Amino acid sequence: MDPTSRTDRLVMGDFSRPDGARHPHHPRSYEITDPGEAGEVRAVRELGRRLAAAAGDDLFGCSCGDDDGTRHATPESNRLLDPLSSDGIPARHRARWAAAAPLGLREYAAALAAGAEDPAPPRGVPLSVAFGWLGAVRPQPRDAAWLLAERAPLRLLAGAATAELAWAVRESDRAGLEGAVRFFAGEEFTTRHPKRRRVPDTARDLLLRHARSHRPGDLAVLERRLLRAPEDRLRRS
Repeated sequence: MDPTSRTDRLVMGDFSRPDGARHPHHPRSYEITDPGEAGEVRAVRELGRRLAAAAGDDLFGCSCGDDDGTRHATPESNRLLDPLSSDGIPARHRARWAAAAPLGLREYAAALAAGAEDPAPPRGVPLSVAFGWLGAVRPQPRDAAWLLAERAPLRLLAGAATAELAWAVRESDRAGLEGAVRFFAGEEFTTRHPKRRRVPDTARDLLLRHARSHRPGDLAVLERRLLRAPEDRLRRS
């Protein structure tokens, strides 16, 4: 069976802990598409229903959504679905995402996955690597790590100087250019002061060419927001 089929996909809602604690990068809704993980969720829900039926009352009220409309929590279902549980499904999703990060960024990714709100950025990693990381993000499946997958590369890129970003565009492969177009067309770049949006022609042309061929929906945004630099002064020895 296709692991992303409708039969196996579970859409999970917010999980509210009694103590109010939250993982800072956990989305309010996400999907479970792995058949094994979906089976685990259904098994603990079935256990909750049986326990509730045996108790003859509603002792097992649950704050997590249920695909068939029932809401019965057990310690096991809480452990499985709690974003802060070290061996729960959300932690597994984040761990898989962190393990797939580019080599120089895995420590940074692991810190975010573990719940660090603003870990120190890695040193000595070219911004082109972050562009490639962003370019590899796909909107599906939206698992418990998708919010991190979208935010993490942007965190690294948003604080960089425009000249450094422009140089990284030159060093980027196709995946990197995909991420670069997403970044330069997004809010993290376009909310800058106009003087910080002046991009040398070489980088600007690379971005527009890639958008024209692969992300036409971003082309008009780039043409409007990528201001021209007077000249391409940045040089590397």
